Amino acid sequence: MSSIKIICFCTLFLITSNALAGTPQDTSTLSYDALLSNYDYDFEVSYFAVDSQKQSLKMVYVYLKPTKVDMPVVTLLHGKNFNAHYWTTTAQYLQSLGYGVLIPDQIGFGKSSKPMDYQYSFAALAHHTHALMDSLNIKKSIVLGHSMGGMLASRFALMYPTTTSKLILLNPIGLENYLQYVDYKDTNFFYKNELSKTPEGVKRYQQKYYYDGKWNATYSALTNFIVGQIQGPDKEQMAWVNAKTYDMIFTQPVITEFKDLAVPVKLIIGTRDRTGPGRNWKKDGVDYELGRYDKLGKHAATLIPDAQLFELDNLGHLPHIEDFERFKNVLQKALTTK
Repeated sequence: MSSIKIICFCTLFLITSNALAGTPQDTSTLSYDALLSNYDYDFEVSYFAVDSQKQSLKMVYVYLKPTKVDMPVVTLLHGKNFNAHYWTTTAQYLQSLGYGVLIPDQIGFGKSSKPMDYQYSFAALAHHTHALMDSLNIKKSIVLGHSMGGMLASRFALMYPTTTSKLILLNPIGLENYLQYVDYKDTNFFYKNELSKTPEGVKRYQQKYYYDGKWNATYSALTNFIVGQIQGPDKEQMAWVNAKTYDMIFTQPVITEFKDLAVPVKLIIGTRDRTGPGRNWKKDGVDYELGRYDKLGKHAATLIPDAQLFELDNLGHLPHIEDFERFKNVLQKALTTK
């Protein structure tokens, strides 16, 4: 690794560490449109044309080519409440090791197109991601998915096992088949919920379930794009798109097919995570506790052939944000072990 790359990564990590000690900024005037046109990512973005469901769409992505010969590409798949931007430190670290990095914003998320009349599915998003890889001549990739991106990464590996050299799941949702425990809700339900969202409500949810009651400038900054869209000109469009993408989380489980995964799988689990979609509308008589990642990781590892589990005690839903030093050590093991 060159000294230049080491300096770049250390500088980036220092900036992140300093932000942890700061005070969350005033977000009352933030305003972003559906495409986050005036929201900057740390890397230059590119655009991939997607022709799907009689619509011409654009898929935004970041692509960092490998810095060492014969090193693979790692594809990073974001969660529902996030976009490509929160992968910055992870991408910089991977590139410092020589890996290439591909970070798409899925259709319906981030800076990519937000079609309202669209059938969102993990299969469709996986298909678009595979087409993007083809356009970049990426024949094989390590696929790492976080949160909802873990459900997408699992679907991708099931659909494209020859393209997936390894699957890494970082605190994925979908380690439970939610409709087994909760009532089905029509998209109108989620639309109303999205319209009623407030910046303070977003903070309260993430603070409670992601960070064990803690809050700082870094965590706050990750909610800025959500806050800006809540306060922005396309609030109703975003509410409907977000509602439609909620539906696939409940109606398109992947855990039922974990046994069919035919690629090496590594699970990285922050055991303090308590993310449990649908916990507020459980079926009558159900006393099952959703989102117990201290149990879910172990259970998932028994369902997936030859899966390897890495548990990070006292970390929550975003280990790569909460404690990057601990996360990177585990990530390197997941990347290098067979």
